[in-house]
Amino acid sequence: MGRTLLSDTVEVALGVGVLFVAMLELRMNHHTILRGIDFGLAGLLVLMLPTPARAHNGPPFPIIENHKVGPCVISLWTHPDVGTGTFFVFVEPIPGGTVPKDLKLQIGVQPESGRLPEAVYTATKDNSGGQQQYNAIVEFDRQEFWRVRLVLESSQGRGEEFSRVEATPVGFGKWDLLFYLLPFLAVGFLWFRGISRRRSRMKRLQAA
Repeated sequence: MGRTLLSDTVEVALGVGVLFVAMLELRMNHHTILRGIDFGLAGLLVLMLPTPARAHNGPPFPIIENHKVGPCVISLWTHPDVGTGTFFVFVEPIPGGTVPKDLKLQIGVQPESGRLPEAVYTATKDNSGGQQQYNAIVEFDRQEFWRVRLVLESSQGRGEEFSRVEATPVGFGKWDLLFYLLPFLAVGFLWFRGISRRRSRMKRLQAA
């Protein structure tokens, strides 16, 4: 968790630093202005580079999509926050079939390192929408990759499906840090525009 936050902070700092270096170079001639723009684009690319371990700060995402598990077609989405993670199971019948009325779903999670035994959680049915959905809340005690096991049981059959997910800390990911730095970037942009307009005005006066 600490290494990920540090790496994100360093990347954001590098990106912002490159942007401000570009702005400082704007004090030079026209060719350097073009070079400064290139540096600015490079800074944005630094911010956009993927990292091996990045905090998840967006909406839930799928780790199993439209797989036949027992008598059903299952999609499994997750929001894997360290502390409390959430799983959303979407259930559809197989073609020509029906979803069993006695359907039971469980989610098992275990660190891929094997440092803890598998913990199994029962998914409860969510009746708020039209599609059949089951939700489960699980405990992730640290940031790392976890093995995920989906278990389906019913009178029509049983099935299992496996996947994996990385539990990540809440907030202060790369894009959160960038959001907090936006006011400073805005000030830098206004400074850049002011310098550019001043230079253009001075060139027009010299040419007159």
